[in-house]
Amino acid sequence: MKGILSGIAASLLIILFIYAGLSKLMDYEGFRFQLGRSPYVTGIAGFVAWFMPAAEIIAALLLTFQRTRLFGFYLSFFLMFLFTGYIYAMLHYSPFLPCSCGGVLSAMSWEQHLYFNIFFVLVSLTGALLMASNKSNNIKLQAA
Repeated sequence: MKGILSGIAASLLIILFIYAGLSKLMDYEGFRFQLGRSPYVTGIAGFVAWFMPAAEIIAALLLTFQRTRLFGFYLSFFLMFLFTGYIYAMLHYSPFLPCSCGGVLSAMSWEQHLYFNIFFVLVSLTGALLMASNKSNNIKLQAA
């Protein structure tokens, strides 16, 4: 059961990250421009504009293979936690809310996007915990 649930979590994250990463790359200039308007990343917008989609695609690739899936969950959790923190900061402390998301996600309000991200933080955390639990159980079985 843990394997099935971690597989579902991985699949959801793979779909999210491939979609989000590719949509940013397909509208790279628009994405970079919107990031440049953000009060928190203006100075590093160029770096973030290529780093973010690359990290999303790498996370999706890591989640694809059983051997690297646990690391993929850790990376997914880190990315989603970072993105969620950014959205929270923008909602609560920024006087201006530019939209730097692409595709379907750009149709969400900032608050909806916050809840969406919290859901995926929990998905990545659940996947990591399930995978780590499976690994420790397998190690115990091998030792017995």
